[in-house]
Amino acid sequence: MAHPFKSESSMSSIASIFPIRLSNFIIAAGCAVLIGIALYMEHSMGLEPCPLCMTQRVAIMAVGVVATMAFLHHPAGVMRRVYAGLGALLAILGGAISSRQLWLQSLPEDQVPACGPSLEYMLETFPLADTLRVMLQGDGNCAEVVWTFMGLSIPGWTLVAFIGLCGVNLWQMLRRQ
Repeated sequence: MAHPFKSESSMSSIASIFPIRLSNFIIAAGCAVLIGIALYMEHSMGLEPCPLCMTQRVAIMAVGVVATMAFLHHPAGVMRRVYAGLGALLAILGGAISSRQLWLQSLPEDQVPACGPSLEYMLETFPLADTLRVMLQGDGNCAEVVWTFMGLSIPGWTLVAFIGLCGVNLWQMLRRQ
């Protein structure tokens, strides 16, 4: 009789409940829900996204696109691991951006960088390289905490989401077919 707490039997039962294709669909759907929440917060709640918020949205969309491609392609073997590895890498990059914003939010007021122009203005007037630099570094707008839930700000919850997305992608990459 198999031991009920053995990791291999529990892993195989989890894998049978969530086949690879379904897991990719869940990742893609989760990313779509996250973008929907971001758009709701922007358009219904009136929360204007800062450059780092916009960059995090791009990272979430990139993870979602990779998962959608994996869902549609339904690869096996090495390609399954490539899709999952790329999804995990994008989630790690997104998590790093979320962490940067959390760090900016933790700075004392006298150390917060100056606020910059809007993203729309930067795209119209600045060279693309300068706009990308600001989007990745953030500015004073990124340090402002405008919403919290259970003690976490928006980038805190986004970091939690990126950790989850990375975890599922790593599981996809390392699990058996």
